[in-house]
Amino acid sequence: MKSEFKNMTDVELEKKLKDLKSELFSLRFRHASGQLENPLSIRTCKRNIARVNTELRARKAK
Repeated sequence: MKSEFKNMTDVELEKKLKDLKSELFSLRFRHASGQLENPLSIRTCKRNIARVNTELRARKAK
């Protein structure tokens, strides 16, 4: 999954970031209501958001 983000275009990364943020919101909501089976999915989602942000910032720095 890590190298998956390096092959995406900037537009695809922006869309992926938006999707991940909405997924994180959904995960947090389900966790608060006690319906989340795997709480580690929140951590995974946060890390993927960080990976996308890192790739975007690295591209903007060039």
